[in-house]
Amino acid sequence: MKFGYWMPVFGGWLRNVEDEQMTADWSYVKRLAQRSEDLGYDLTLIAELNLNDIKGEEAPSLDAWSTAAAIAAVTERIELMVAVRPTFHSPALLAKQAANIDHISGGRLTLNVVSSWWQDEAKKYGVHFEQHDDRYARTAEWLHIVDNLWKQDHFSFTGKYYRVEDSILQPKPLSKPRPFLYAGGESETAKELIATQCDGYVMHGDEPEAIGRRINDLRARRERLGLPPMKFGVAAYAIVRNSDQAVRAEIARITDVKSYGAGYKNYQQWLAGTQLEKQVSLEDYSVSNRGLRSGLVGTPDQVAERVAAFEAVGVDFLLLQCSPQLEEMERFSEAVIQVLAK
Repeated sequence: MKFGYWMPVFGGWLRNVEDEQMTADWSYVKRLAQRSEDLGYDLTLIAELNLNDIKGEEAPSLDAWSTAAAIAAVTERIELMVAVRPTFHSPALLAKQAANIDHISGGRLTLNVVSSWWQDEAKKYGVHFEQHDDRYARTAEWLHIVDNLWKQDHFSFTGKYYRVEDSILQPKPLSKPRPFLYAGGESETAKELIATQCDGYVMHGDEPEAIGRRINDLRARRERLGLPPMKFGVAAYAIVRNSDQAVRAEIARITDVKSYGAGYKNYQQWLAGTQLEKQVSLEDYSVSNRGLRSGLVGTPDQVAERVAAFEAVGVDFLLLQCSPQLEEMERFSEAVIQVLAK
């Protein structure tokens, strides 16, 4: 099992705690990225939103791609999984940008392709927002162009959404045959696209049994297509304490959410703009990406057992959120990662 974490580009993951002691600025993410390599973490996911959907639209949020380039230059080992939304990026220009960051990192760049959900953000940044299936149709063209530009020169393509003529991209990425592509989604359209054009499937938090069913579904799709096995990752909010009482107290602290919170309107838009397998409760909303559903909560032994359960159903890596991020990642490393590594 590999362990990753969400880079806190929004200044935290809790919608009811205003100050989580992890500011959305370069000094904090640099410190966290460098320290995470010492702690044994394998990858970090850098999310992409121009507005802050956790703390509210007025709060700061860091740009994903310039942040990724900066982190690439000050780290040595960790995988940089950078979220990218095709509606916000020309495929040829993004392919060029990503190839350059891949060189800066020494071949550690991967992409997490997201087909967007936040209509208001798109309007405020002058980006056309399409309906669910149209967004995935655009993503399919976008991926086709990026993939080919990373592999060949003098590439041309004409589609419904994009057109490139005799395009050349040099230098090519260091990663061969190209940087690894992850994506997530629970609709039929999303899962078919991911199985066909991506290398890894990243899922919102859920119990191991539900995650196992999704993994089996994607594996079967890949086999039908005659494609190699995928990698599978799951988001999880981590709480490790030495007693059940301390665990319950922390859960109570982070799930006391009121519907008038600063990010609640954005949460409602997310529900309207996505197609999910399960209804999301307000408690699920209290932390990002349904992380509490994964159940990485308890004493060190209980959390280690949960990690083993995810590994048993085919999960390759966990993407942790916690608060405050650095202190809790240090606790998780000492109590879980280092123990499992022995």
